[in-house]
Amino acid sequence: MQAITAPRTTPTQRPTAPTRRYDLDWLRVFAILILVFYHTGMIYVSWGFHIQSKETSPLFEDVMRWLHRWRMPLLFFISGAGTYYALRRRTYANYAGERFKRLFIPLLFGMFVIVPPQIYYEWLFRGRFSGSYAEFYPNVFGFQPYQDGGKGGAFSWHHLWFVLYLFLYALISIPLFRYLKSPGGQRLTDRLERLFVKPGGAMSLAGLLIISQFLLRPFFPEDTHALVNDWAYFVFNLLLFWFGYVLVSRPQFADILAGQRRIFLFGTLLCTIYLYGSSAYLNRHPELEEQLRWTILYRFNVNCLTWFSVLASVAYGYRYLNVNRPILPHLTEAVYPFYILHQTAIIAIGYYVLKTNQFGIYDGFLVISLSALASSVAVYWFLIRPFKVTRLLFGLK
Repeated sequence: MQAITAPRTTPTQRPTAPTRRYDLDWLRVFAILILVFYHTGMIYVSWGFHIQSKETSPLFEDVMRWLHRWRMPLLFFISGAGTYYALRRRTYANYAGERFKRLFIPLLFGMFVIVPPQIYYEWLFRGRFSGSYAEFYPNVFGFQPYQDGGKGGAFSWHHLWFVLYLFLYALISIPLFRYLKSPGGQRLTDRLERLFVKPGGAMSLAGLLIISQFLLRPFFPEDTHALVNDWAYFVFNLLLFWFGYVLVSRPQFADILAGQRRIFLFGTLLCTIYLYGSSAYLNRHPELEEQLRWTILYRFNVNCLTWFSVLASVAYGYRYLNVNRPILPHLTEAVYPFYILHQTAIIAIGYYVLKTNQFGIYDGFLVISLSALASSVAVYWFLIRPFKVTRLLFGLK
């Protein structure tokens, strides 16, 4: 199937948007697949994870330092874009109900079924617990919040923070989406279009990300994923969610961004050079790390890197990936339950791999990541996909 394209128009011409952007589906699949390798890599870096190898890889840290700035922001952007298409076919009330079924129900199920094994294996790994899983599980109903490092209780959303944040974004954004469809909202979108047609104009939205972080980071310096003390990161990703909605709301935006893809790539490369240059400098002067990470230039760069890399991904994706393939609908359906499952598979398999002491960094990484990938696919294919109850619990239609 040929790529869906949209004619260039003036702000007063508003053609109907295509019903599906295949490029966004492909990007979502790639980003979630990368999460398997990213979270496996967390076992072999020095940043702290639920289970950790005694040996760490500087190479993994270098690669993951960049991926950290790109992977989840891209997924939030794509989720915002998907919201635009969802609201074309639903009322706001139906949309809220659909989000409850597809996000909140899997979140609750995950917190009681999918996440607890992760905490169990972390407690085993850290020597906090030595009994069976059946003996461990009543700790979940203590409803004591988990804390990093295996501290606290056994109640947590862990990697499902992404699902929780999406659910909240969907609900609190309804007034904004309603406004954007009003005459006033359309006039605002007209002004944005006049900005976007300028070379690199869409890059200026990074200013909103930068402002939000300079206002909030002094009070919420860490990304905790705990909601109650994570407001800098919460607002950062909320803005990306909104950007995704706006940038697919008119078909001509896709052509505009694709035509400027080299500009976005160049901006991403410049920010990447600074990111790794500053990291190399800190390797030689570790005593300056805390000071440098709070400099205006460093904070400016990491926010720009995130937005420019997302823009480049979407622009190149529209140019080269906006094609359907027979396998794409199957992948699109599978990625959500796959996301829910993957980290539990990584930690459970990783625990036994580390316990054997038979694997080094790179062969251990391959064994864990590929085994987690295969087991997650198998669980989806044989236990989730065929049954109505499990489809509901994992957010499938």
